[in-house]
Amino acid sequence: MKLRLLLATLPALALASCNFAPKYVRPDAPVAPALPQGTAYPALGAAESQVDAIGWRDFFTDPRLQQVIARSLADNRNLRVSLANVERARALYRVNRAALFPIVNGSATLSAVQGTQGRVTDNFLVQAGSSSYEIDLWGRLRNLTEAGFQTWLATDEGRKSTQIALVAETASAWLSYAATADALRIAQETVATRKDTLALNVRREANGIGTKLEVATATSLLNTAESNVADLQTTLAQARNALELITGGPLPDDLLPNTLGAGDQVLGALPVGLSSDVLLRRPDVLSAEHTLRAAYANIGAARAAFFPRLSITGLFGFASPGLTRIFESGDFQKTANTQLGQRIFDGGATANNLKATKATRDAALATYERAIQVAFREVADALARRGTIDESLRAQTSLAANAATAYRLSKLRYDSGVANFLEPLDAQRTLYNAQQSLIAARLTKASNMVELYRALGGGLVETTAAPEG
Repeated sequence: MKLRLLLATLPALALASCNFAPKYVRPDAPVAPALPQGTAYPALGAAESQVDAIGWRDFFTDPRLQQVIARSLADNRNLRVSLANVERARALYRVNRAALFPIVNGSATLSAVQGTQGRVTDNFLVQAGSSSYEIDLWGRLRNLTEAGFQTWLATDEGRKSTQIALVAETASAWLSYAATADALRIAQETVATRKDTLALNVRREANGIGTKLEVATATSLLNTAESNVADLQTTLAQARNALELITGGPLPDDLLPNTLGAGDQVLGALPVGLSSDVLLRRPDVLSAEHTLRAAYANIGAARAAFFPRLSITGLFGFASPGLTRIFESGDFQKTANTQLGQRIFDGGATANNLKATKATRDAALATYERAIQVAFREVADALARRGTIDESLRAQTSLAANAATAYRLSKLRYDSGVANFLEPLDAQRTLYNAQQSLIAARLTKASNMVELYRALGGGLVETTAAPEG
């Protein structure tokens, strides 16, 4: 009865135990309550941002890009590492949680003793019991379990952050490949045009109309264009290599883009709200917060180490000289012992361990605040680019169109003998640079939308949830 009474009181003792962990209160965000506004920024809505609820299949509208992103999520090795880390953190949390329950071990022993008269006596012993089960009076074990739980959650949020970054990185690499393909095509067209120009100048020089200077100038411009083609071919091959590293394997040609076009492979607008509270939902910020909560729990465990530990050892079993009657009631044995231990002197180890956990908490707090500040800066930078990119793209489009007109008119003037050879060459250089700048502007706009989508936490869900009826 005494053993039963003791075992019955264990849950009550655990429930009545103290908890020395500091109460966690979410720190105030060390950033402005609203996202920045001004000349460089777009107008923001008053409603809360819901960018993180937009599925990546809805944000990225090109079917080929969708397939490439799906391959990345399935085969990228960095994401696999993150998934393995989550499983490891969950297993370690369950190890810590197991300390809240007694460990029961069982054993069976058979011994044979030969007496002085040659008689052999058999002894059978079957036992089960718990060895040094600690009663968590001061919350040490519960706080260690809580720290493991928060670490698991932090690791899982890290996995989510890795997934969001992977979606954005894959899309950016795919769009960069498309822009490079456009730049290569324009460079190849320029080579063809400059070959025609060189052939014309060679004929003019042979007929005594042109000069060797014009031939040499046309040749140097052709060589420059050919060098650009070679460099862009290398860049395109490297862009494919980078994309295949991200996706975790070779990509078929039909999944690669042949042109960026207007950059409409992504949504043209996102529902960005004014409040900066949306940053608190980012997985990297949540991961830092869970790490901070784990540090709070570790302080509680370190404080509990200053108090005595109460442990119980229990053992019950059956002993009999015969195997057939080992489980008879008369052979039942039970023992229970309690032990109260207090560390008297440890050279300051316990006190310094508490100081270390508090310093870890302070570092985790600074890391959490830093994560919020970084998130604010990333969103602000993306918004600053978003607020001016349309005007920049309009100007680049107009520049390319006017450069094409100027080249066409200057060529007509040269063919009519009104202008010298340098005028169409200068116009052609201006056109080439304008076309390349236009491609860069289109890529900047598309990449900016990807970055804004990522910075606001988008890319975690696959498809947008249907609104509730």
